[in-house]
Amino acid sequence: MSSEEQEQFRIEYQAGKAAFEAGEYRISVQCLEAATALVNRNSRLGGEVQIWLVTAYQANGQAKEAIALCKGLNKHPDLETRKQSKNLLYILEAPQLERRAEWMTQIPDLAQIADSDPRASRGSSNFAIANRNPKALWEPEPVDPSQINTKDNQFIWVALLAIAVTMIGLIGLGI
Repeated sequence: MSSEEQEQFRIEYQAGKAAFEAGEYRISVQCLEAATALVNRNSRLGGEVQIWLVTAYQANGQAKEAIALCKGLNKHPDLETRKQSKNLLYILEAPQLERRAEWMTQIPDLAQIADSDPRASRGSSNFAIANRNPKALWEPEPVDPSQINTKDNQFIWVALLAIAVTMIGLIGLGI
């Protein structure tokens, strides 16, 4: 593999992983497929890319492709890749549990609501605005150094005395 191909592989591989971690599974699949085409599929790195591709397929709703690729990776020359593919295949082929409708929470589709719709902002508060800009509601007041109490309150001496008494007591008991 030339240095140009290596650089292109690195870019595609990193972009695929970043897209996956950002929840952009379709883009992740595209980048990881491109990276797989640029690397030796039987190498350790090739196996690693293909494992990422299996998870991207699954996350993108392409379960058949994920299972097919995972089954192929069971014969991969790299031991770690074979182990990971075996574990992933076990998960991918696990039966889906039935979920009752009352167990599920329906999330409304908010894509149809326009940002300018005043009814859409019902229930919003200053707290929601503060989450966007934390300094909007609270900024610390400047502190005047001359107002700070710097007198010793003898706490450290009381604490040291308590520790010394405890240590003498433990030594006296033979613990």
